[in-house]
Amino acid sequence: MNRLEQLRQLEKEDPHDPFIRYALALEYLKSDRRSSEAKFKELILQHPDYLPSYYPAAHLMIDLEQPALAEQYFIKGMELAKAQNDFKTYRELQSAFESWKEGTV
Repeated sequence: MNRLEQLRQLEKEDPHDPFIRYALALEYLKSDRRSSEAKFKELILQHPDYLPSYYPAAHLMIDLEQPALAEQYFIKGMELAKAQNDFKTYRELQSAFESWKEGTV
């Protein structure tokens, strides 16, 4: 059983675990960007306070040419990072957002 199959099985066993959904969305990035997109959207909708999802989800939306959604994810992620007092993640999101807006990503 490969990693993707293992993660799918774990998701079936515990469909409400945000980490498993996050890991699955990241794994799909390697082979199926549309499935990754669906998993990130589902994750953010069902677990909006799961901070790790925002950075890769925003970058995926940039790659998929969905700038409005990318911006939404960057901003929501920064707001959430501030609320959670996670200033390292806040700075990472802010730097990535500013670089993207300046066209240097």
